[in-house]
Amino acid sequence: MLQFPPWKVILILLVLGWGGLMALPNVVNMSGAPAFVPKSPVNLGLDLRGGVYLEMEIRPEEVINGQLEIFGRDVRSAFPRTAEREPIFHETQLRGRVMTLRLTRADENGNFPVEEALQRLQRVNPQIEGGLAGGRMFDIQRAGVDRITIGVSSASEEAMMEDALRKTMIIVRRRVDPDGVAEISLTPSGNSRIVLEAPGEPDPQRLRDLLTRDGRMTFNLVEDSDLEILQAQAGVVKPGYRLLSGPETGPLLVREIPEVVGSDIASASQGNDEYNRPQINFRLNANGARKFFDTTRMNTGKRFAIVLDDVIMSAPTIQQPIPGGNVRITGRFTMEEAQDLAAIISAGEMPAKLQFLDQRVVSPTLGQDSINAGVRASVIGLVLVAVFMLIAYNLIGTFAVISLSANIILIFGALSGIGATLTLPGIAGIILTIGMAVDANVLVFERIREEQRSGRSVLTAIQAGYERALSTILDANITTLIAAAILYVLGSGPVKGFAVTLGVGILTSVFTAFVVTRWMTVMYVKAARPKSLAI
Repeated sequence: MLQFPPWKVILILLVLGWGGLMALPNVVNMSGAPAFVPKSPVNLGLDLRGGVYLEMEIRPEEVINGQLEIFGRDVRSAFPRTAEREPIFHETQLRGRVMTLRLTRADENGNFPVEEALQRLQRVNPQIEGGLAGGRMFDIQRAGVDRITIGVSSASEEAMMEDALRKTMIIVRRRVDPDGVAEISLTPSGNSRIVLEAPGEPDPQRLRDLLTRDGRMTFNLVEDSDLEILQAQAGVVKPGYRLLSGPETGPLLVREIPEVVGSDIASASQGNDEYNRPQINFRLNANGARKFFDTTRMNTGKRFAIVLDDVIMSAPTIQQPIPGGNVRITGRFTMEEAQDLAAIISAGEMPAKLQFLDQRVVSPTLGQDSINAGVRASVIGLVLVAVFMLIAYNLIGTFAVISLSANIILIFGALSGIGATLTLPGIAGIILTIGMAVDANVLVFERIREEQRSGRSVLTAIQAGYERALSTILDANITTLIAAAILYVLGSGPVKGFAVTLGVGILTSVFTAFVVTRWMTVMYVKAARPKSLAI
């Protein structure tokens, strides 16, 4: 345990050098450093840097409604004529959690093909992802001689909400941080809520504006009969249609079940038309391009609406089939509006509209006060610990203070290296680590003192002290590390920051207390050969 061959010494120096190099961005500008070295200081959390805190929620009713709408396209694809089967004529009506299918044509005996329709629907009814074998996403039931209802079970609702929350978090991150360089924090809360922390963001309204838009792009066929539109305006809406309008169009009846949806869009960007006016260009993926081509081929001469968040952006007439999947939206856009709309469309549509439950703004001044208080507490704690170690253990107490300083450098180096975010609880974790690192040194030094009193030589006392203290130090630190891991897994926001700092601090404190301090002590004893250690 007291042998330090050259390779061990080199390894210790490499670890200390790595920690110092990783921590350098916190004190000097490292813009010209190699790629593996962090270029910026440790990320500061919302409570230290100031910024915006938003708590948001997605409603199950909207998620289910959206999933039923998507399933409506599969329903339509299950009922046309094929070489083996007759078509099933129907109308759909979507209201909240339930979709109702009404069969509109009976056979020569006056019977509606409900059983055949049920069989076809079950073939396109997907399984619950990750659920029990045989579990289906939609609950399909006969509701009369000519009607079928489609709803969802509690198991499928849970699966839908889990998937919707995951997708919503991805979309929120893409909208708020499209370049992936901001230091935002997104944390799920339960199965329907998300907490967004955006350090350094001064304007909460900007974030709300970015996130309020559903980004729901659909292509819907249009019923532009003047009579039908007048009846809809009077409150009698044709089944399966909605009355919408837009800045470039008057009111139009658009089919509830769209032909193409946002998930069919591969990319979107801002561009310019032939008159150099801003427009939005987007490209459909292979599946979307095929559906768009089929729609334009089968509906030549009819109008279709490009709808964004229930507003008709454009409603051209289909002149001919459109292959390739390249589409554009023209209109009275400013450059900024076109860029924002392109970013929203490219990020994808929200599974459901976000509801804002809580909003807080932390001022940068308050964050700086927290930093100052944390630094002051850390310095005072370090000075008091250093004074105690020097008084209680003399020279080897100095070794402990040096290793304690190395421990703090390693902590900041590790936090910078892994890109962790430092929060106010994280500073508390660093202060706690200082105490834990000293605790390990105290255990070892007291063991050495006891061994010297029993008559052992200096080297033998040092070896026995480290050997006997090892199990106690490992037990204490492993249990604390387990607690930190549980806090990280189950906690959120600042709690996770505390857990990360504590976990890193445990690893670095064991290394510095049990390796660095021992190495300096052994080097001193072998060089000076004292007859006893003054502790």
